[in-house]
Amino acid sequence: MGDPAQMGDPAQRPLTYGEYLRLDRLLACQEPRTGAHDEMLFVVIHQVYELWFKQILHEAALLQRRLEDGDSAGTLSTGRRIVKILKTVVGQLDVLETMTPRQFASFRDALGTSSGFQSAQFRQIEAVLGRRRFPASDLRDDEELQGAVARRSLMDSLMRYLSAQGFGVPHAVLERDPSEAWRADQGVQEALLKVYADESGPAVEVCEALVDLDEGIQEWRYRHVKMVERTIGAKIGTGGSAGADYLRSTLFTPAFPDLWEVRSQIEETVVHGR
Repeated sequence: MGDPAQMGDPAQRPLTYGEYLRLDRLLACQEPRTGAHDEMLFVVIHQVYELWFKQILHEAALLQRRLEDGDSAGTLSTGRRIVKILKTVVGQLDVLETMTPRQFASFRDALGTSSGFQSAQFRQIEAVLGRRRFPASDLRDDEELQGAVARRSLMDSLMRYLSAQGFGVPHAVLERDPSEAWRADQGVQEALLKVYADESGPAVEVCEALVDLDEGIQEWRYRHVKMVERTIGAKIGTGGSAGADYLRSTLFTPAFPDLWEVRSQIEETVVHGR
C-alpha cells in the first residue's frame, strides 16, 4: 500500500490555502452578464458586501449573547468589531464610486429585476437592530427573517444587560413582545440617565458602543444614498425600486432612539478648578 498522503487522500495530505478558503468555488462565482469592463467591479463589490453582512450577523448574535450574559468586556470587543466592519463596508463605496454613470449604464440593463434592496441578509441586520415592519413579500418565503423579527432585538438585549447591572429598567420593557417594534420609553431613558451619570462604570461604554454601531449604520445609509445619486441621479432604481428617494427616506432614523434622546436630557455641569 502506498502512502495515503502521496496518493492524494484529502484527509491525509496537507491542507492548502486555496482548499481552506474554497477559492476554486469562490473565484468561480463572478459571472458578469455583459462584456462591459466595469461589471466585474460591480459584481465583486456586491459579493463582498454580502460576505461582510454575513459576518455582521455572526457577530451580532454573539453581541446579544454577551449582553444578556452581562459580559461587559466581551460586549465592547464585539461591538467595536462590528463598527470596524461597517467602516470597511462604507469605505468600499469609495471604490464603487470610481465607476462613472456612463460606465454603469453600459451594463445596467443586464441587471434585470435584481436590486440591492433584495438583500436578505441586510433585512436580517435591520431586524436585529429592531425593524419589525417588512413587506409581506419579504417575510413570506424567508424563514430566517421571520425568526429574526420574532426574536429580541439588540435594544432588548441591552435592556437585559442594564437590568442585571442594577439600573432599574421597567419590568414592562423587559417582558414586552419582541416581535413588536421598539418605541421610545421614558422609563428606559430614566435608566439611561443613571447610566450616563456614572462615566466610570462599564455600562456607559457599552451604551456608547451601541451608539457607534447605530451611527455606523446611518453612515452606510447616507453614503449609499449619495452613491446612488451620483450613479443614476433621480432615475428609478434597478428592480423598479424608488432608488435614491427610498434610501433618503431611511436616513436619520436611529435604531436606538432612547440612546440618542437621552443626550438632550443630560444636565450640563461645570467643573471648577481649584
